Amino acid sequence: MKNYFSSNFKLGVLGGGQLGRMLLAETQKFDIHTSILESNKNAPCAVICNRFVLGDLLDFDAVYNFGKTVDVLTIEIENVNLDALDKLEAEGLTIYPKPKDLRIIQSKARQKNFYVDHEIPTAEFLHYAYLEELKHSIENNIINFPFVWKAARFGYDGNGVKIVRNFEDLKSLPNVECITEKLIPFKNELAVIVARNASGETTTYPVVEMEFHPEANQVEYVICPARIDANVAEKARETALKVVNKLDFVGLLAVELFQTKNDEILVNEVAPRPHNSGHYSIEASYTNQFEQHLRSILNLPLGNTASKVAGIMVNLVGEEGFSGDVVYENIENILKIDGVTPHIYGKKETRPFRKMGHVTIVNKNIEKAREIAQKVKETIRVISK
Repeated sequence: MKNYFSSNFKLGVLGGGQLGRMLLAETQKFDIHTSILESNKNAPCAVICNRFVLGDLLDFDAVYNFGKTVDVLTIEIENVNLDALDKLEAEGLTIYPKPKDLRIIQSKARQKNFYVDHEIPTAEFLHYAYLEELKHSIENNIINFPFVWKAARFGYDGNGVKIVRNFEDLKSLPNVECITEKLIPFKNELAVIVARNASGETTTYPVVEMEFHPEANQVEYVICPARIDANVAEKARETALKVVNKLDFVGLLAVELFQTKNDEILVNEVAPRPHNSGHYSIEASYTNQFEQHLRSILNLPLGNTASKVAGIMVNLVGEEGFSGDVVYENIENILKIDGVTPHIYGKKETRPFRKMGHVTIVNKNIEKAREIAQKVKETIRVISK
């Protein structure tokens, strides 16, 4: 086995946001030299990695030249230049997740077609090259209101997703390639994180339940384990494994799912990296998702994914009406509560709904943990000076 630890080995990461920052806690634990490529000089990773390179993740030369300086390359955000990754891979660089998988995942249209081609259950959808084509489809009764509109590329954290109920809602949509999905009446939004290494060893984390903010379309709470029937949980796990195996994926894949009113499981979308739905694992699991990501991309034995206690994650986002230098109001009050751990992402400026951190609540009792999570959410405020 290659010596990754306290050696000359260099791991490269495309992206230097909060996911990279949490990954660095694990590379530092293992003493793995880590280089970061990121376009923002004040990014959360900037001051704590071994080497920080300023560059555009969508620029061919920036990604290619960075890749030539590392031994293994991974990502913390999927919107990267794939042509550069293809060339690096052809020249022998180990890249996980594989560029071929990122090509599918980068486009929601390709993603949905992949599910259909491999008989993976997903919501019915239509694909449009631009907005006028969608309007034409509505006028000819090919599609009816309401439906979910999603930008085919570059959507994140609720951006690029909108429920369209009438013609008025269409006016705010950008003229970009998109998909529309049938509006699914669902009981729960679930997620399963799957890890797979190059040897084919695969493991899943427990199914989690996600509660969303009604306006921002962002996750407010992640609850582990999900409060669902064991048969539904097993179906969710099997569906997530099917996605990973059909992709022949290496790395960490977060599979977001809908549980319908009839307890069917549908794949919503996937993220090929550590994910918001796995942050609870830092405090609650035997092996957190960031360590597991490292284990999978370096082809090390995968760790135990079981939870030691129930875990709930609360997202800390910028409060409406506040922009500027961030202040975490009442943080000392939540620190008085047993089992509460805040994670601050190092972003100096807040704005409405910007992800600024998260808080994990651990407790032997899931319902008690959910009560504490509500209290945390109502106590801490992310505001500006």
